[in-house]
Amino acid sequence: MTGDRATAADGSVYLVQMELGPMQNFVYLIGDPETRECLAVDPAWEIDHIVETLAADEMRLTGVLVTHTHQDHVGGHLFGFDIPGIEDLLGKAPAKVYVHKAEREFLRGFGSDLVKVDGGDTVHVGRIGVTAIHTPGHTPGSQCFLVDGRLVSGDTLFIRSCGRTDLPGSEPQEMYYSLTRRLGALPDDTVVFPGHNYGGMSTTIGDEKRQNPMMRFSSMTEFLRVMGRS
Repeated sequence: MTGDRATAADGSVYLVQMELGPMQNFVYLIGDPETRECLAVDPAWEIDHIVETLAADEMRLTGVLVTHTHQDHVGGHLFGFDIPGIEDLLGKAPAKVYVHKAEREFLRGFGSDLVKVDGGDTVHVGRIGVTAIHTPGHTPGSQCFLVDGRLVSGDTLFIRSCGRTDLPGSEPQEMYYSLTRRLGALPDDTVVFPGHNYGGMSTTIGDEKRQNPMMRFSSMTEFLRVMGRS
C-alpha cells in the first residue's frame, strides 16, 4: 500500500509518519524545518514514495536511523518478500546510516557511511538533536530515538503491547528492563510513535504505563512467565 501520512502539528520539528508495506510498517522522517535537513527512520518497502515525500516537502536527506536490523525495517528477503530498503534509498539519496554497535555486523556494504552508535549518543540534523536510547530485548541492538518529547520506538514498544522476544537474538529479561526502566523512566507526556500500526498511530508513555499490560508487571518473574520463559 502507498503510505498514509501524518505530520506533527508542532512546527519546531519536521516529523512525518508513513505506513508502508503489507506488514503495516511505520517509516518516519525527522528534520529541521529551517535548514531542511532530514533523517529517515527504518526506510523500507516503498522507497520511491519516501523519496517523493522528501522532494515534495523540500527536505534533504542527510542520514538514516536504524531501530533494529530486521529485514522489514532495513530491506532484504523475508517471508517471500523482496523488500527494498536502505541500500535502495542510498542509491537515490546518499546519506550516513546510524545503527547500534551491537548490530553493525548485520548491515554490510555501506563502508564509511555506516556509523555505530550507542545509548545516549545524539545524531544532529540541522539544529535538532535526536538521542538514541538502547532498548535491547526484541534484538540485541534495538534502539529508540527521542526528539523534542517524541519517541520513535521501533519494535520495542507498541500500543498496548511490545515486540516479540521469541526470535533469534531476542532476550525477554532485557525487554522487561527496556520497557519498565529505560522507557518507563521517560516523562509521561512523551509521545510514542511505534514501528508498526498494531493498534494505532501514536500513544504516550503515561498511557502505556497505565494501560499496556507489558509495562504493568510487578516483577520480572511474572513478565517472564507470561512471555513463556518462566
